[in-house]
Amino acid sequence: MEVTRHFTTATFVVYEDNVLLHHHKKLGFWLPVGGHIDRDEIPEAAALREVQEECGLNVSFYWPETGLRFADGIAEELIRPVHILLEDINEFHQHIDFIYYAKSSSPDFLPEDPDSQMRWVSFDEIDALEAPDNVKVLAKEALGVYG
Repeated sequence: MEVTRHFTTATFVVYEDNVLLHHHKKLGFWLPVGGHIDRDEIPEAAALREVQEECGLNVSFYWPETGLRFADGIAEELIRPVHILLEDINEFHQHIDFIYYAKSSSPDFLPEDPDSQMRWVSFDEIDALEAPDNVKVLAKEALGVYG
């Protein structure tokens, strides 16, 4: 049995004391914004694209490093994901998921899909959500990073 793997991103967007999650129609539970990384796309660019597509927010990524600079311009440092997870989607498919935390200066999300269920969730509401354990743990951590 062959297992396929795709590279994906997930971004936990924080505004004040809340984290943004959306209800995934097909899976039936709450997830951060995110999706597949396109061919030849840099992970942080994919994460930003998915945030724009799914919620329309302008965000700044959490990145505690100051960033390396190289005089010759041959290399540049990418924004490092906070975590990289290997997630079982089903018995034949996995995602290698680059996890980012980001902050929004506005609570006013505007998803491209008008039928999208999206909401800001407080720390105290996270455990009651129908969501995978990794989503709950990472949502709390993202709130802690910005809290």
